[in-house]
Amino acid sequence: MCGIVGYIGENQAAPILLDGLSKLEYRGYDSAGVAVYDGEKIQMVKATGRLKVLEELTQDGAVLPGTSGIGHTRWATHGSPSDANAHPHFNKDQSIVVVHNGIIENYVKLKKKMESRGYQFVSETDTEVIAHMLDYYYNGNPLDTIVKIMHRVEGSYALGILFRDHPDEVYAVRKDSPLIVGAGKEGNFIASDVPAVLKYTRDVYFMENEEIVKLTRDSLTFYNIDEEELEKRPTHIDWDINAAEKGGYEHFMLKEMHEQPGAVSDTLNPRLKENDIVIEELGMTDEEIRSIRKIYIVACGSAYHTGVTAKYVYEGMARIPVEVDLASEFRYRNPIFEDNTLVIIVSQSGETADTLAALREAKAKGVRTLGIVNVVGSSIAREADNVMYTWAGPEIAVATTKAYSTQLIAHYLLAMKFGKVRGTLSDAEFQGMLEDLKQIPEQISLLLSHKENVQRFANRYLAAEHVFFIGRGIDYAISMEGSLKLKEISYIHSEAYAAGELKHGTISLIEEGRLVVAVLTQPSLYKKTLSNVQEVKTRGAFVMAVTNAGNTEVEKVADYVIYLPETNHYFTNSLAIIPLQLFGYYVSIGKGLDVDKPRNLAKSVTVE
Repeated sequence: MCGIVGYIGENQAAPILLDGLSKLEYRGYDSAGVAVYDGEKIQMVKATGRLKVLEELTQDGAVLPGTSGIGHTRWATHGSPSDANAHPHFNKDQSIVVVHNGIIENYVKLKKKMESRGYQFVSETDTEVIAHMLDYYYNGNPLDTIVKIMHRVEGSYALGILFRDHPDEVYAVRKDSPLIVGAGKEGNFIASDVPAVLKYTRDVYFMENEEIVKLTRDSLTFYNIDEEELEKRPTHIDWDINAAEKGGYEHFMLKEMHEQPGAVSDTLNPRLKENDIVIEELGMTDEEIRSIRKIYIVACGSAYHTGVTAKYVYEGMARIPVEVDLASEFRYRNPIFEDNTLVIIVSQSGETADTLAALREAKAKGVRTLGIVNVVGSSIAREADNVMYTWAGPEIAVATTKAYSTQLIAHYLLAMKFGKVRGTLSDAEFQGMLEDLKQIPEQISLLLSHKENVQRFANRYLAAEHVFFIGRGIDYAISMEGSLKLKEISYIHSEAYAAGELKHGTISLIEEGRLVVAVLTQPSLYKKTLSNVQEVKTRGAFVMAVTNAGNTEVEKVADYVIYLPETNHYFTNSLAIIPLQLFGYYVSIGKGLDVDKPRNLAKSVTVE
């Protein structure tokens, strides 16, 4: 959530800041601002709304001369979206300016303290407290001043700071909110995420908690909270820069849906070796795998939905009991960990605040942790005992598609590996599943090639106010993600229900013309779900069904049917989700909405 960019170097800073912020729009924001040192003073421009408003106000940065500066896109937490609440924030004489991601938990106490010392506040934000505290404790030494603030502030923060008295330096500090440092030939950068700097450098440093960095035009110096210099090594980013561009597609979401076959292949193929699954980064011996007594899967949002599917997969293939927890609940419920428990932490960004806190909770209790993440060098990747990367590449649209699909693949691979080692999968079952896995990328491509059919159907439901998704078992997990895709980008109320629960109250909401999306991919549950479809159909529902090829009987009760290619029943989520992603996408664009940046949402939820 929010985005920070900072630059100091040989070039004009404002255009670089605006360009970097544009690469972070996917993080979600409602206002933006930049501050640049012009040789005499720090100039600042802020604006509510999209980044293009700020670009127009600054003439794409031309009205803000200077070669050092910081910028920010804000997602409102403390105070409504407004120019006054937008970042950056000044101290009283405008000699210090700061941008901030995160939440200062003790800001009310600190604000009262600053007010008692004569400081006046012009915003409702927690961030302005930091600006005034920097002013109060400033002794001419920026590093010493920042450390004093760190000892007094509680909560999460990534800060970018300019001091007028030190015009050749930019400072940044990080605690529980992501921040990277880029080393370029014509200057140095700070940013919330890698895409902001890819145009200028491929060498980045991932900052750890309570680390501080001082940037000059041609140097980087890292410090810990004791002001001791640190040695850090850069990571070279190999992404194709076009991966963070639309590449001719109308929207990032559409582009990323079409990238799913490649992303799935990239996640799958390196782990398939000589008709076996080899996950070197797992770091577990066969004996350790056999000793697992329980698995917790902890995640948020779509990553949580992959965990709901994975519960059926792990328990079915490896016969290991699995609990799936929302990270925001897990971290507060004091979970009971048995011996030989494995906690699997799933996050696209690797920075999700609740998920990261859940990881730390598990580690504090001595439980083995495995991260499934997409972003190399992210906090979860660094802090988990072991990490399994999904190779989805940068995902810009807020609504996840390819990251979700690659997380599913990671779960399949782990479950099959565990099942083979533990002897709960026969060699024949294992080999059959391998062959089905290899077909998934091509089958996803086939489903995407029929997107116009889904678009025609979606256009009929642009005015829908309520939609229900139903399924049983894995199909219920698919329904949860399909429902989320629709609601988050189309703003249509949508809910997913276990089909067998309809009669326990929910069926009272079914009326003439109500759209019900039914998922029927599990052979053992097909007839039971078919009966549930009949129940809603007889009460006037219009039914869209997603089912396996050959299940033509469903046409008797469904109004529109999408057939899936044949695959193992454990893997059907990877196929069934494709038409549901497309359906949500086409409803959204049919309504004229901003599909890549839905209102009130952020790509990386880095605050609680």
